[in-house]
Amino acid sequence: MSPVTNFSDRVHPDTICLFDVDGTLTPARLVISKEMEETLVELRKKCVIGFVGGSDLSKQVEQLGPNVLKNFDYCFSENGLTAYKFGEQLASQSFIGYLGEERYKKLANFVLRYIADMDIPVKRGTFIEFRNGMINISPIGRNCSHPERNDFEKFDLEHKLREKFVTALQNEFPDYGLTYSIGGQISFDVFPTGWDKTYCLRHIEQENFKTIHFFGDKTFKGGNDYEIYTHPLITGHAVTSPLDTQKILEELF
Repeated sequence: MSPVTNFSDRVHPDTICLFDVDGTLTPARLVISKEMEETLVELRKKCVIGFVGGSDLSKQVEQLGPNVLKNFDYCFSENGLTAYKFGEQLASQSFIGYLGEERYKKLANFVLRYIADMDIPVKRGTFIEFRNGMINISPIGRNCSHPERNDFEKFDLEHKLREKFVTALQNEFPDYGLTYSIGGQISFDVFPTGWDKTYCLRHIEQENFKTIHFFGDKTFKGGNDYEIYTHPLITGHAVTSPLDTQKILEELF
């Protein structure tokens, strides 16, 4: 297959569909289904497609497959702070460059002390995951198993652990210019204000798309899809599962 270099082969070259990953294209932290893959292949004949997720590319490869850079026109890892168009990397941004080592150290120390004092049934490993454009904080630790992840999500819904944690960070670091975004089942992202999922839109401005669809499952206030879902340039679709995403795509296209 010859490499794609423009969008003129699409039925609607001035339309792009952007997708959240977890809960939208795949079940949370699980892999994409054959049906969804086939849906996206067909959709790509009709319009431009891209995904925008908070995770780094390695996790997105685990979920969306090893050919992810070829299968999407745009790949936006870490909300677009690491970005690819037609498989070529675009300019990226750095969280540590923004915050500086000294301020980051204070933040990390506070987070680890806070987690040490949390009374939760299970703690595993990787409580702070350092990414290029953000950090991801998980009270249970990202190394937990799938059943442990599900149990924590239920526990968190009842006890609002992540919500209280975010409030504590906002109170402790009011001058850091950070946004805290709860997404997925076990963690929340921390990034400079403005570096939410709307950041990816900077990479597509020059294409002048007439319609930008976004599909996400955490579109409520405080969820990590909220800012892009409510953005004035976006036609937002709140979904409950990958099957729901497919259903809406069939209705639209």
